[in-house]
Amino acid sequence: MFAQNAVRFSALAALLCAPALAAAESSAPRAEQCRAVTESEIAALFDRWNAALQTREPARVVELYAERSILLPTVSNQPRRTPAERLDYFESFLKSAPRGKIDSRFVQVGCNEALDAGVYTFTFGDGSRVQARYTFTYRWDGARWLITSHHSSAMPEPVRR
Repeated sequence: MFAQNAVRFSALAALLCAPALAAAESSAPRAEQCRAVTESEIAALFDRWNAALQTREPARVVELYAERSILLPTVSNQPRRTPAERLDYFESFLKSAPRGKIDSRFVQVGCNEALDAGVYTFTFGDGSRVQARYTFTYRWDGARWLITSHHSSAMPEPVRR
């Protein structure tokens, strides 16, 4: 009789504890699935961004940035932390018809994160050019790569060739 009650008690305890164990298991941190990516795929993200500039539609550029990201642009002293601030920047910047070209780059990839840094040159609609250092960081959001930070600064001294 004792053995039967012990089995019943164990079965009842298992039934009562199962939801709590399942909840604990589902809230436990899971190992992140790393998306396989190549350096050339990350390099192509600049081309995607540059193509968005060519549309001259600020919203098309801003949608390439993660909601929580920062833009530190070359031609503005204001850090752009929100989509509205980035939209404001690109509304102004795109009026100059910028077209970017990578001069040199360094790409590093990690688990769902990547870095593309180097030097680029922008040519504007009026023919003027600006060479600047840049850094883009990216994060895979489960569907696509988004910019999480973008820093650009004009070269501090004339470039010697």
